[in-house]
Amino acid sequence: MTPPADVETAVADAHRHGWALVLAATARVARDLDLAEECVQEAYAAALASWARDGIPSRPAAWLTTTAKRRAMDAMRREQTFRSKLPLLVVPEETEVEVPVDERAAVEPEDVVPDERLRLIFMCCHPALAQEAQLALTLRLVCGVTTTDIARAFLVSEPTMAARTTRAKKKISAARIPFRLPGASELPERLRAVLGVIHLLFTAGHTAPSGASLVRTDLVDRSLRLTRMLRELMPDEREVRGLLALLLVTDARRATRVDAAGRLLRLEDQDRSLWDRSAMAEAHDLIVDGLRGGRPGRYVLQAAIASLYAGAPTYDRTDWPQIVTLYDELLSVWPSPVVALNRTVAVSMVSGPAQALAEVAELEKDGRLAKYQYLPAIKADLLRRLGRSEEASIAYRQALELTGNDAEREFLAERLADPQHT
Repeated sequence: MTPPADVETAVADAHRHGWALVLAATARVARDLDLAEECVQEAYAAALASWARDGIPSRPAAWLTTTAKRRAMDAMRREQTFRSKLPLLVVPEETEVEVPVDERAAVEPEDVVPDERLRLIFMCCHPALAQEAQLALTLRLVCGVTTTDIARAFLVSEPTMAARTTRAKKKISAARIPFRLPGASELPERLRAVLGVIHLLFTAGHTAPSGASLVRTDLVDRSLRLTRMLRELMPDEREVRGLLALLLVTDARRATRVDAAGRLLRLEDQDRSLWDRSAMAEAHDLIVDGLRGGRPGRYVLQAAIASLYAGAPTYDRTDWPQIVTLYDELLSVWPSPVVALNRTVAVSMVSGPAQALAEVAELEKDGRLAKYQYLPAIKADLLRRLGRSEEASIAYRQALELTGNDAEREFLAERLADPQHT
């Protein structure tokens, strides 16, 4: 017998690292996302008892995939039997036809390869689905992000996001969207959504929407692996290289974003000597390559902005005017209110906090960022710099109410306790 604690740890680790692989392989057999998800959940539950009795397998993902596939095949066989018997309730049938089932598809563990995740992402990003549904469905199924955290990312309520995911799964089934990697001619039309999914996955890992830790390293690492796989699949796409550069240069600061006690450190307080220079150098080469040959896209521009932040010798010596210029270009290709809000930070360093605060006020009137915790957080910081402590405290409270991550909440609480702190 394997100790229960060891089994629970192994199952949790397999869920964290293997969920997407197991689900993708099972979905290709079940050809129904709801059935596949149900069978995978049952496989993980079965692992708790089986691994305690028989020991933890050397290849947990393969064991889980085989188990989930077999359950899917059993369910499909029961459905086939039911459908073949149903006419007998009305009109007797002399013969019964049963659709053959490919048993090899249910048991071959060799299907558990990284490409399975990319296959499922491309399937979920089918153009027949609305883009927000594509992103939400992929984050939930392929990436294992909770509906609550996805709702936070999209600035909508949890029931609204759950309904979108359900509708998307039903449409995939009704439209008979194939569970396969699209052909070469189909890839470009889905690329934008795929890039968006991976970027949102990275964002959810870089700063976890909820929980005790600031960073979810499993999501960050998964997004980097997926981007590298995508680059192998589509090596000539500039935006793929741009996304990889953005993730690399942003993640280069991972080791310095919190102190030894887990408290959040602002960019200006981080030890730049500990940043991952090899990742930054790789990102720099990708950015330079992406800026050649025509107008750059959103990910190349975001990577260039992040690289300017990272490449400055100190926070105060950051090339703020150039960052504002890049944000202006980014807004022209991606007119997002979040981009406009991020731009105000650089504006405050070039034109002063009062000018930046006026732009934040315009974004407040827009209303699309009403549930976005960083708007009141940035507003509070600008008010603090202007010496308007009482107003800053109100904004810090608003940000605190919207924030789910414990490390960020602690940081905001400290600022609220002393809004004049620099």
